[in-house]
Amino acid sequence: MIALFYTGLFVCCFLCLYRIGRGPSAPDRTVAIDILGIVVVSFCAILGMVTKKDFYLNIALAWALLSFIGTIALAKFLEGRNFDE
Repeated sequence: MIALFYTGLFVCCFLCLYRIGRGPSAPDRTVAIDILGIVVVSFCAILGMVTKKDFYLNIALAWALLSFIGTIALAKFLEGRNFDE
């Protein structure tokens, strides 16, 4: 069952990497980077549940926060605004 989740996440990871590399526009690449962050958080969460180690969940939480902040910063940059606006 867990192997099925990992397989699905690997497929999603490769599709996101393809979209990052071949995306037709910068917003498409931004969305793919955001989805890739969600996939990494999913990997960490599933690994934490399987191994019963809580530091994987801490890594997942930190990664989710950094991914959110990075997405907001990139969206503001693509919009042409400064970070203090």
